[in-house]
Amino acid sequence: MITLTLKDGKELMLEAGLSVYDIAGRLSEGLQRNALAALVDGGLSDLRAVLDKDASLEILTFNDEGGKWTLRHTAAHLLAQAVLNLYPGTLLAIGPAIDDGFYYDFEFAKPLTADELPAIEDEMKRLAKTGMKPKRYALSRADALESVKNEPYKTELITDLPEGEEISFYEQGGFTDLCAGPHVMDTKAVKAVKLTSVAGAYWRGSEKNKMLTRIYGTAYTKQADLDAYLERLEEAKKRDHRKLGRELSLFAMLDEGQGFPFWLPNGLILKNILTDYWRGVHKRENYMEISTPLMLDANLWDVSGHRKSFGEKNMYATKIDDYEYFMKPMNCPGGILIYKQDLHSYREFPLRIGELGIVHRHEKSGTLHGLIRVRSFTQDDAHIYITPDQIKDEVKHVMGLMDEIYGTFGFTYKLELSTRPENSVGTDEMWENATNALRETLEETGKVYKVNEGDGAFYGPKIDYHLTDAIGRTFQCGTIQLDFNLPERFGMEYVAPDGSKQRPAMIHRTIYGALERFLGLLIEHYAGQFPLWLSPVQAIVLPISDKFLSYARSVENRLNAEGFRVETDRRQEKIGYKIREARNRRIPYILVVGEAEEAANTVSLRSREGDEGAQAADAVISRMRDEVKEKR
Repeated sequence: MITLTLKDGKELMLEAGLSVYDIAGRLSEGLQRNALAALVDGGLSDLRAVLDKDASLEILTFNDEGGKWTLRHTAAHLLAQAVLNLYPGTLLAIGPAIDDGFYYDFEFAKPLTADELPAIEDEMKRLAKTGMKPKRYALSRADALESVKNEPYKTELITDLPEGEEISFYEQGGFTDLCAGPHVMDTKAVKAVKLTSVAGAYWRGSEKNKMLTRIYGTAYTKQADLDAYLERLEEAKKRDHRKLGRELSLFAMLDEGQGFPFWLPNGLILKNILTDYWRGVHKRENYMEISTPLMLDANLWDVSGHRKSFGEKNMYATKIDDYEYFMKPMNCPGGILIYKQDLHSYREFPLRIGELGIVHRHEKSGTLHGLIRVRSFTQDDAHIYITPDQIKDEVKHVMGLMDEIYGTFGFTYKLELSTRPENSVGTDEMWENATNALRETLEETGKVYKVNEGDGAFYGPKIDYHLTDAIGRTFQCGTIQLDFNLPERFGMEYVAPDGSKQRPAMIHRTIYGALERFLGLLIEHYAGQFPLWLSPVQAIVLPISDKFLSYARSVENRLNAEGFRVETDRRQEKIGYKIREARNRRIPYILVVGEAEEAANTVSLRSREGDEGAQAADAVISRMRDEVKEKR
């Protein structure tokens, strides 16, 4: 007999030698019917896996990330199988599951177009319905290389694997692929599939390698869920911040500065509003603001560890008087130098120092994406210096600040505790203490979180905030990082109550993350319909004809006097055209004025709620004032 510890902590005693699939049936027929994979001792596994010793066990359905991943991994194999059926001789590269779907990279004999995707998709569906049962087998290195001798990309992958390991393959319906798995029990589980796009992709992500054809797709266990996802994709296209950025004249991305945003007047207004809001909240919370240079001596980045962590290829370098300098990819080393200008006392702690610092990173051209991935951006950093016994309280304080700011924009979030990466610096003790402190703080606050193993910063573990936008997409933005390493590397000190000099602990945190990226997310989150307090133009006055320009200007002046951002459309255009254009610009308040309005000292109001008719100008101003104050 073996003992299995289930997700809820309950223990189940069963005879050894049962497959996970059989065990799922013992638990529930419904669970067995919907099961796609399992976590066995924390590792993702096939349902075919046979358990012959005590283990922890979690059966995964499509509601679990591991279940989604397994189904979509199988769909990627169906894609490769369909392509080979339709285009014999095509070379296979790799085909992983990814967030929201999967892809597979191919080398076709001739270019593939998007018009050919429906035929491939139909072949995938046909194959899935045949009910193939993926089967794993392993070969020695020599036999594995022999089996893929006509597949150069698979040969390269096997050659790079460690010596002595057996090589894993999966076979389904006569199609075989190099693969570690896992896969679903039966391809009939892939009930809904859609190929979404085709693109170019360099082999292994290097522009030095051959350009391959990448086919993207997604898969679900229910057609209704796929239909809902495709609707979200269409909505996402409408909300694309690059499209809206052009339409609303917010920013431009130009060939003369690839990856470096050009802010247009309306976009700069929006950026400045976010900056002013950030400054107001941080001043209230006793943060001091600093500014550090854009470039600093190369040796500084050796001391901090950033040069090794980021790699010189990802940092912009220059020389001044024969000394090597790097554009800063992060703000923290400059902030540490400012800290070291004075000898600090424990009485100053927590010492909160913020910086809206411009940083530069040499992103590859193929990864650039509007404001979401740029080469220069403003990081809303803060570095907080504390004594070890202040860690939990200060992390909780930062978490409260996160809740306030994200709540203002209508974002919800999920949390991840990201732990020590392979390229870390520092001692085991430092990492254990820092990770435990963050974990205990999360548990004390009752926050739900998951552990993201190995994804911490190179100097310390972190709590990552993954924001959910208005259409359900998630984006990693804010982070709280606990660092014992950089204080040690830079010899930072403070005077303790007993007069001795001690090392401070250091919290790195950012809320917007990158201001540019956050703005891109906001544009899509609101679909360009910014709340009044954020709108670059809050109101526009539309005179019916030139006869009412004087009254229109008086209304504009009253709004200006209240501090609102307002325009008057003085063009000799029909009023219907002016209204349509103002709506296309997503201006929250449209104030039409003519003879009746001038006589009654009113405006004809069109808001996002619709046509509201004649309103007293003072009433509209009062309403707008309350809306801005409350950041509704």
